[in-house]
Amino acid sequence: MNPNPVVWFEIYVNDMTRAVTFYESVFFTQLTPLPTPVGDDGAAAAGMRMMAFPMQVAAAGAAGALVKMDGAAPGGGGTLVYLRCDDCAVELARVEAAGGKIHRGKFPIGEYGHCALIVDTEGNLVGLHSMR
Repeated sequence: MNPNPVVWFEIYVNDMTRAVTFYESVFFTQLTPLPTPVGDDGAAAAGMRMMAFPMQVAAAGAAGALVKMDGAAPGGGGTLVYLRCDDCAVELARVEAAGGKIHRGKFPIGEYGHCALIVDTEGNLVGLHSMR
C-alpha cells in the first residue's frame, strides 16, 4: 500500500448549486464540471452530476468532487473527508456565513497540526486540517 492510500473522494449532495456555493465560499476556490462517467456499455450514468475541486493529476494527494447521483445520499455516515487548509481557523470562520455549521472548532492534534469539523449545507460532516 502507498504511504497515502486515498486517491479520490466524493462528497454526495442533493442540491448541487447550493453545495458548490458553500464550498466555493468557504475555501475561496472554483469547482469545475466533470464529464458524466460512461460505462463499459457506452451508456452515460443516468442522474449523475459531478463538480471537481481543483486538482493536479500528477501531484501527490487526493483529488475529489461533489457528486449528485441517484442512490447516493448525503449526510453523516462512516466516511470522513479532511480538506487541507493553510490555517483551518480561516475556513472555519466562513462556514456559517456560507450556510454550514461548526461541529467542532479548531483543535490541536499534536505534531500533526490542527483540525476542525464542519457540517456542510447538505448535512455532510467534513474535516478541515492544517499544520498551524
